Amino acid sequence: MFTFRQFAVDDSMTAMKVGTDGVLLGAWAAGGTRILDIGTGSGLIALMMAQRFPQALVTAIDIDADACRQAVANAAASPFGSRITVVNASLQDFAATAMPQSFDAIVSNPPYFQNSLLSPDARRTAARHTASLPFRDLMGGARRLLADGGVISVIGPADAESDMEGEAIISGMSVAATVAVSTRQGKRPRRFMARLVNGPATTYDHSDVILTASDGRRSEWYHELTKEFYIR
Repeated sequence: MFTFRQFAVDDSMTAMKVGTDGVLLGAWAAGGTRILDIGTGSGLIALMMAQRFPQALVTAIDIDADACRQAVANAAASPFGSRITVVNASLQDFAATAMPQSFDAIVSNPPYFQNSLLSPDARRTAARHTASLPFRDLMGGARRLLADGGVISVIGPADAESDMEGEAIISGMSVAATVAVSTRQGKRPRRFMARLVNGPATTYDHSDVILTASDGRRSEWYHELTKEFYIR
């Protein structure tokens, strides 16, 4: 059980556990009043978005039935349960049946391994490998579901950035903001975050940040970003 300031997350039934990527994205992603969390897992990011945007209705989807049951339980135990709806579906199926332009914000910590061997654990493969959700399907689904000017916010390993952003551009979206995330000063970025707009972006912003300061504590950037979530 992971305890945050306003909610707790049990990830015992999910293939992918609570981690830094989810916390970073949930604290940084663009929001709105109608938010979709793709690949919700334990529901961490959906809960963070519900906390950050008190007027938002959040729909959280996942292909894994056990993850959905866990997300439902975590949402129900939180102050935001009435505003979070969990749907057991792949993005491909959900995008085919949901009304177009249903959301003004989408957030996703998607599967990102593209050329690695598939895990013998089918649930872990679905959570981590793009075989279950290729970047093209992710961006195509986002393009269909986002309102004009809506934003999808994503996180992934640095070496996947060009592929993911390339598929977004092919789908008709544009890059509005990127963040290169390094663990420490002087290290190469290991993660990136991006905000991709459905339509032309009017501005572009880029920043390079670190997670850990020289004293081993959270950097000032990481502390400010997550201070409403981490207890200390």
